Amino acid sequence: MNTTVVVLFLIIVGITLYITYLAAKRTKTANEFYTAGGGLTGWQNGIAISGDYLSAASFLGIAGSIALTGFDGFFFSIGYLVAYLVVLYLVAEPLRNLGKYTIADMISSRFDAKKVRATAAVSTLTIVIFYMIAQLVGAGALIQLLFGIDYWMAVLIVGVMMTIYVLFGGMTATSWVQIIKAILLMAGTVIISFLVLLKFNFNIADMFSDMKTATPLGEAYLNPGVKYKNPVDTISLMIALVLGTAGLPHILMRFFTVRDAKTARSSVIWATWIVGIFYIMTIFLGFGAAKFVGADTIVGANAAGNMAAPLLAKALGGDFLMSFVSAVAFATILAVVAGLVLSGASAFAHDIYGQIIKKGKVTEKQQMLAARWASVGVAVFSILLALFAQKMNVAFLVSIAFCIAASTNLPIIIYTIYWKKFNTAGAITGMVTGLLSALILVILSPNVFSPVEGAAIFVGEPIFPLTNPAIISVPVGFIGAFIGTVLSRKADAKRFAEVEVRANTGYREGI
Repeated sequence: MNTTVVVLFLIIVGITLYITYLAAKRTKTANEFYTAGGGLTGWQNGIAISGDYLSAASFLGIAGSIALTGFDGFFFSIGYLVAYLVVLYLVAEPLRNLGKYTIADMISSRFDAKKVRATAAVSTLTIVIFYMIAQLVGAGALIQLLFGIDYWMAVLIVGVMMTIYVLFGGMTATSWVQIIKAILLMAGTVIISFLVLLKFNFNIADMFSDMKTATPLGEAYLNPGVKYKNPVDTISLMIALVLGTAGLPHILMRFFTVRDAKTARSSVIWATWIVGIFYIMTIFLGFGAAKFVGADTIVGANAAGNMAAPLLAKALGGDFLMSFVSAVAFATILAVVAGLVLSGASAFAHDIYGQIIKKGKVTEKQQMLAARWASVGVAVFSILLALFAQKMNVAFLVSIAFCIAASTNLPIIIYTIYWKKFNTAGAITGMVTGLLSALILVILSPNVFSPVEGAAIFVGEPIFPLTNPAIISVPVGFIGAFIGTVLSRKADAKRFAEVEVRANTGYREGI
């Protein structure tokens, strides 16, 4: 066990725990627990959003995907980046103006039905679980590599840490952990990218030319089709990535941590610049790992390629840089899973317990207690599922979460804001059809069934041919909401004018 690794890990953990301790003193009400009291500035929330977004999938998964599959791995970077344009132009401002704590709050600003809130909460919890599994798989692989401990123990360590952040510090602790982690992650990525470019004498053209012969894939490495041989599968993946961000609960929840829509827009602009710069640098991480580490070594450390970035850091900067990068990756995972736990706990405590079970008649103390118990429940359930997903690439796992978000939440958010005739029946139908179609098609896909033993969870021929079903499930979500609205006789359009004014101006009186 490397002493440097241990020291840096302990420093990261110590800093984050101290932040949690300070935040706990300021987290006394539900508003402070869920949204940090709405007191974050644009730049603070923007960095925190980028911290939430730049997860294990981005740092570990994408680097591994590019290293092993070349251009096909870069699809993730493109999709994640473009997704922020959808958030900026369609969702950020109306969501901030209409919501309070959760996505269900935003939808309920137009529809009062408990069924709508319950369905939205279930959707949130499902997305959170899938995203959490990805982070925990990445954490398990990382700690297993560095400390030589069993995978299950590594996952358990991360699970306990993330639960502590949420239980005691709420959104305030989670936000500041995200800010610090985002700064450290960008620093680590810049250092590695600099070292990779140094190897190529800062000539990007030479780097691309050299990569044609640097891997067993040859010139195919720089062309699409290595992993996603079916063009329809590629399009489906991109639909999930580009549209999914606008439906991710832990990202959208961050727009409630600022005081107004103007600050929300500022947050997205800050996040877009940070995320954009980072994803450009994933090219250097992936190319560098392929060139200076090699596919065999990457796969040998982790079959899904999740350890490409730490191994590249070791190849270029020795044990110290690897220790620093690994510690930052660990902080990345801790921060993201804390945000996920918080969004899942909010959906249960605020929507299901507070608004449905207690019918809105809940004290601050009761809601805080429910949120903390929900945090433990979400964490335990995610840990159990992550123990069975060790061999899956974390970038792929996150793409499934994006698919569910785009299929379930996005249609309802768009229709709620922009369609006058949209009603309660349409909202419920759209969420249910989008969620079920995404889940069923994933279960029937090559990710779950494969004729090659060890390539998927079960051995067998997949019924559905695409690895990501977004090309079908996203339209199903939109169409389901449309048909549910048209077939229902109940009209809910009377509140649309009020919601439209509020979504665009933030004016709340009379609603």
